[in-house]
Amino acid sequence: QVRVVESGGGSAQAGGSLRLSCAASGYTYGTYCMAWFRQAPGKEREGVAGSDSDGRIRVTESVKGRFTIFKDTAKSTLYLQMDSLKPEDTAMYYCATDEDCPLRTMLERYEYHYWGQGTQVTVSS
Repeated sequence: QVRVVESGGGSAQAGGSLRLSCAASGYTYGTYCMAWFRQAPGKEREGVAGSDSDGRIRVTESVKGRFTIFKDTAKSTLYLQMDSLKPEDTAMYYCATDEDCPLRTMLERYEYHYWGQGTQVTVSS
């Protein structure tokens, strides 16, 4: 059974940094896709950044240049380094994974069956 465990998050001042980690386990084969989503109160859950097993990456426009996604394949762990944080980055952040995800739809919720419990990120001005 595939499991997704997130860690990191917390509170930061605007302009500060946080790092999120997501560990996936239970895959029979090493080919799978992982991505970060976030959901602010009263808003839809949106894709933030993702990576597939070939190392292809997608990052949503609103965080480009501020957030970096990278993977430790040996540990099956995906990281989201968040720099230059803004109050509008405040949200619950979720990690998701599935066996495959086309690059074009890597940040679409429907591509993922396995989700973590979420970790809160709060950015104060």
